[in-house]
Amino acid sequence: MERKRKEMEKAKSGLRLAMEELCLCSPGDVEEKQEQVQPRSSTMDLLSVSKQLLHVLDEIGPTLLVLRQDIQQNIQRLQDLHERDSSKYVSLTAIVTEEVEQETAKKTKSCTRAIIWLSRSISFSKYLLERLLKAPELSLREIVEEAYASTLKPWHGWISSAAYKVAMKLVPEREVLIALLMGNCQDFEDLAEDAKMLTYAVQPMLEEIDAISAKHNLDKMKSS
Repeated sequence: MERKRKEMEKAKSGLRLAMEELCLCSPGDVEEKQEQVQPRSSTMDLLSVSKQLLHVLDEIGPTLLVLRQDIQQNIQRLQDLHERDSSKYVSLTAIVTEEVEQETAKKTKSCTRAIIWLSRSISFSKYLLERLLKAPELSLREIVEEAYASTLKPWHGWISSAAYKVAMKLVPEREVLIALLMGNCQDFEDLAEDAKMLTYAVQPMLEEIDAISAKHNLDKMKSS
């Protein structure tokens, strides 16, 4: 039984796992979930989604290695802070507010910077996923270029932009990515539904990050 459960978990797509970690409920579960409402941790939500994004990038291969490395470093930085005092750093707003008050928010290794870049990486993935499912006439390379130009390129310096130009040459066919995203126990309709629910679920978290970043004039923060 345990072996079968592990095999089923392994077969699940990264999108489905991300949804489950975010505690998404199906329409039939709404009333039951409402009875068990507990304060959410936007910090844990960001970490959970970012970790699942890493799993998806691992499956794709070396194509977006530069993105994967950035995400991994930012996850570790944020996770280390959260583990120091999970009740104090339950929200992303609390973390950013503290670093702003300490005048460390704009430093290279600040958690504020990690939060902003994780948010941008998720926005990139969200954009890519939506276009992948809604624009079948576009190649994956075209979609990646479009997503990059819309979400990451405005904040990248020439070093990061150059790295992405190299990565673009290694983008697989769209059918390959769709198969990887579906996992072993889904069809395309399931994938589309998971994607729709996941993009809806991450929106409040992204809005929280956008709001606190704009409040403290951190939303234009760039990389090298």
